[in-house]
Amino acid sequence: MASDSRSRGGPPGELYDPAAFEVFYRRHVDTVTRFMARRVTDPHTVADLTAETFLAVIDSARAYRSDLGSETAWLYGIARNVVAAEARRSARQNVLGGRIAGRRLLEGDDIDRLEEKLDAEEAGRRALAALVRLPDGERAVMELVAVDQLSVTEAAVALGIRKVTARVRLHRARRSLRSAAAGAGGQQAALTYAGGEA
Repeated sequence: MASDSRSRGGPPGELYDPAAFEVFYRRHVDTVTRFMARRVTDPHTVADLTAETFLAVIDSARAYRSDLGSETAWLYGIARNVVAAEARRSARQNVLGGRIAGRRLLEGDDIDRLEEKLDAEEAGRRALAALVRLPDGERAVMELVAVDQLSVTEAAVALGIRKVTARVRLHRARRSLRSAAAGAGGQQAALTYAGGEA
């Protein structure tokens, strides 16, 4: 169609020509706006998506080939991509909004209380950091006994092991921590917190 050819000021080519773009924009803005209005109900979103479509035209103008279809068909392809991108963004935003809505937002007092708890648990975090090098079984017993303050019997039940196994693992963990503390003075506070002997 002659009205859709490059000779009438088709999509701006590889070199951006503001005058050519303005002609192209004026010729197609109503078409793209109607396209968006059929898919989106918010007028602000229609305007935004129309503008995004024409920005995408500038970026992809060199890909336009008149032998593959009209300018309108090409524009609709771009517009569909813009609408799809908006739908994905909106879906992500709704999921995040749903997560936030499902939680009570923290007040200033709540944050202050949490910061106090974080400060109070600094020694516990150091103890857990010191336990990283222990084998999994020993670390699990030590965490439950020394950090979480369970008895050896309670730790055994929590881990699904026998009490004697829990005691052996706790003994090995303490011995490992003592050895580590002897080599590094920084481990001493964590070792003391973890119930070991200095």
